[in-house]
Amino acid sequence: MRMKHFVALLYMAMGLVQLRGDSGDNLLDPSFLEMFVDELPQMPKIKGYEINNGVPVAGNLTIGIYDTTWKFHRDLPPTRVFAYGTCKESATVPGPTIEALQGTPTYVTWLNFLPSQHFLPWDPTIPTAIPPSGVPTVTHLHGGVQPPTSDGNSLAWFTASFAYTGPHFSSPVYYYPNFQLPGNLWYHDHALGLTRVNLLSGMIGTYQITSPHLEGPLGLPSGPEYDRHLVIFDRDFRVDGSIYMNSTGNNPDIHPRWQPEYFGKAIIVNGKAWPFLTVTRRKYRFRILNASNARFLQLYLSKAYGLHFTHVGSDTNYLRRPTVSRKFLLAPSEIADVIIDFSLSTTNEVILRNDANYPFPDGDSTDHITGTVMKFIIKPDKVQDPSWIPRTLLELPIPLPYEAAKIRYITMYEYTANADEPTHLFLNAKSFKEPVTETPKEGTSEIWKIINLTEDNHPLHIHLGAFTVLEQRNMSDVEEFKSCMEHVNDAVKCGLEKYLTQEVFAIPKHERGWKNVFKMKPKVVTTILVRFKPLGSEAQYVFDVTAEPGYVYHCHILDHEDNEMMRPMKLVH
Repeated sequence: MRMKHFVALLYMAMGLVQLRGDSGDNLLDPSFLEMFVDELPQMPKIKGYEINNGVPVAGNLTIGIYDTTWKFHRDLPPTRVFAYGTCKESATVPGPTIEALQGTPTYVTWLNFLPSQHFLPWDPTIPTAIPPSGVPTVTHLHGGVQPPTSDGNSLAWFTASFAYTGPHFSSPVYYYPNFQLPGNLWYHDHALGLTRVNLLSGMIGTYQITSPHLEGPLGLPSGPEYDRHLVIFDRDFRVDGSIYMNSTGNNPDIHPRWQPEYFGKAIIVNGKAWPFLTVTRRKYRFRILNASNARFLQLYLSKAYGLHFTHVGSDTNYLRRPTVSRKFLLAPSEIADVIIDFSLSTTNEVILRNDANYPFPDGDSTDHITGTVMKFIIKPDKVQDPSWIPRTLLELPIPLPYEAAKIRYITMYEYTANADEPTHLFLNAKSFKEPVTETPKEGTSEIWKIINLTEDNHPLHIHLGAFTVLEQRNMSDVEEFKSCMEHVNDAVKCGLEKYLTQEVFAIPKHERGWKNVFKMKPKVVTTILVRFKPLGSEAQYVFDVTAEPGYVYHCHILDHEDNEMMRPMKLVH
């Protein structure tokens, strides 16, 4: 008898199977998995540069995507995954952290070693990369300022051995200049129509740009023990350890396998379900990434008397000044860079928890399973702590809305069929492959007014450009305005201004810096200032941003992005 079959029978006998979704799925009830039995892993780190005679020079890396297995929990059998690594034996979920150096380029050759078919149920009825054989992949460096040919365009995909390639494929060698300010990035697959299944399978990893001369004087916690990445995502598993994804769509007559959101019951951090980390009584830095497909995370520390989060960065960039919170909301693909000073704790254990409804904001409440993230075990003895939190961080450009060269209106639509079930989502009522309509001029800034006419909160991600949030204002008579937009699709002609109320939502202090993702509240107009020029001292980009195939902007709920909630963007001189 095969071991996985034996384990499945054993779990069924013990009552660990919860039958939901498709018949015969043998879905594991995660409440039977003991929490806090796996120690939080440190993902492998690889340097994106070399040192030649004491001088940093460009690094050349080769990273593949491999069909392998990964242990998500002590008591789960090994899980089949598609994982990043420098070789199959070292591939991990998440993949290795690439440590780059500001001002020193990194070249990465991305390779695909995947089989002829995917092991997760993808849907051919949505716009999708569908080669005769193979699993298409293309890697996007999220938050990176890189040329269009190295941005991971959804149509630049390729299969194993480059047997088949997408229409925008040019080379597997990507050039990352790393001239942007230091901060946190991450890489993930971006293949057309397959992003949600490819990330679920394991195609994620972190990327960090460092600058010793800018960051050293800040005095923040540093070193592998005290400066850690936390990559959080959710998964469902079958009793044999395999990843579960519902293979029946919510509108099966239209999209046989597409669901509007994926939510798993098990909360994973750095590849382990509900891990623990033993810490000392001093300051730690946590670079927290929400790598979930659709789950928002509202994070707080329970039993944390005296503890709080000190935010030093948001997404890719530092804040101008540290700011404090006791709870914060993180949408899919957002990054929070925080300090926790465990010397302030009055207890020896603290739980990191989540209470964000799913779907957010008006979906189901979390329970003990989905509301628990990980545990910190705090050693009792005090230790010396050479780190500190400065009053100011890095100087970044001050947003100047009056310098905006243009005002654009971006409207979010959701379309439904019978029983009010979603069929697809559009930006500005246009599909992904329709001609480009957003053509910002290089070196300028623009004001974008994002009009969310849906019931969901959509994390909008803009490639290349950094933006800051100016305002979130509520709307009245939304259905009336929506009716006009469905016929005219012109916010000015439909009189947007008269539908704006006096109710303005406060932007959290820790999200008032330069971002690349932000949460677009439902039935609200969010005004952002998008900057299409470098944030650093450089007057212009060090590559041609107007080259083909251009860039994109999209919702980062992956199930929405895959089903048309993405548009091309082409910069011009």
